[in-house]
Amino acid sequence: MACTLNRDDPLGGLPPKHCLNGGYKPVFTNRLQLEEALTYCKTTLESNLKANVNLVRVSAPLFVTRASGFNDNLNGVEKPATFEPRDFKGTHLEVPFSLAKWKRWALHYYGVEAGKGIVTDFRGLRCDDDVDYTHSLYVDQFDWEKHIKPEDRNIDYLKTTVKAIYKALYDTEQAVCKKYGIEPVLPEELVFATSDDMIKEHPKATPKERENILCEKHKAVFFIGIGGMKPDGQLRHDGRAPDYDDWTTERADGGHGLNGDLLVWNPILKQSFEISSMGIRVNPEVLLKQLDLCGVNERKEFVWHKMLLDGTLPQTIGGGIGQSRTCQFLLRACHIGEVQHGWYNPAEVDIMKKDGIELLGLGEFESDPSAKST
Repeated sequence: MACTLNRDDPLGGLPPKHCLNGGYKPVFTNRLQLEEALTYCKTTLESNLKANVNLVRVSAPLFVTRASGFNDNLNGVEKPATFEPRDFKGTHLEVPFSLAKWKRWALHYYGVEAGKGIVTDFRGLRCDDDVDYTHSLYVDQFDWEKHIKPEDRNIDYLKTTVKAIYKALYDTEQAVCKKYGIEPVLPEELVFATSDDMIKEHPKATPKERENILCEKHKAVFFIGIGGMKPDGQLRHDGRAPDYDDWTTERADGGHGLNGDLLVWNPILKQSFEISSMGIRVNPEVLLKQLDLCGVNERKEFVWHKMLLDGTLPQTIGGGIGQSRTCQFLLRACHIGEVQHGWYNPAEVDIMKKDGIELLGLGEFESDPSAKST
């Protein structure tokens, strides 16, 4: 999701102004009832995902070794949370940003056949992420990956999978709204659009503005083609690491990339809202091309990259579906901290609490002991 955080504003992480000063009322005021609703949202979505995409849930690691190359590099500039085991100095373990690479190895490890996949209840840290009303340092998502055949690496297979995932989201919203008396907003069908076409149609718009234009009109959109550069050297839409999604393969429509973001129109925030990022993954040829484009050819020496290049790892499609982000949307919360225990700017927490917006576990003390360490 294109970022909206204004880093020059000391209170830039607050929800939009229309949500403040009494403009927003939470669906839940009872904390235990909220927790029950969060569990219902997550279990319902997971069940729908497993049924629609043919996934089996597996356990997942909380950390991986740096030398393995299993960590997701996101945009290539973020620093992972890292530690050394007490008795093994020099061994660097990292908390993953996501399991984009690990999942592909796991399909090999578990011997998952083509047409079937896995899903994990992933928890991670993104210490360099923006901290605002839709972004958190704490990541929880349904990380999924599916074994596909080489001939499935095409836009039609991507769209078919996206439709199955969107159906899982749509059915989950219908169930949640019926149970808790919320008005559903998702259309039964979503629209596909490409970053290449949107740049041509709105050349002066920012990535976030292009997302807003699409989502306000259609309410649910899969935005194809994330990652890579425009001819002027600027990001085409948003950044992607070179070693999981395929963002360079040319499509029949003349655009590039077999990946994208699932976006919806958020009626509370009145803006586009990312639910999932996903795509068909790199094959050996595309991996080499994208590593070279990003100037990180040294990654070819990592264990994971060698396994992909020598054909050990299967062809796959995969992605992540933010659990708290989805709950924020389904339960019509204006801040992600209302649906997960995280950490946010204490000054903003104080402002929101005075306005009736309470973030889980925060703002409970006159001097918040979690805000600073001595």
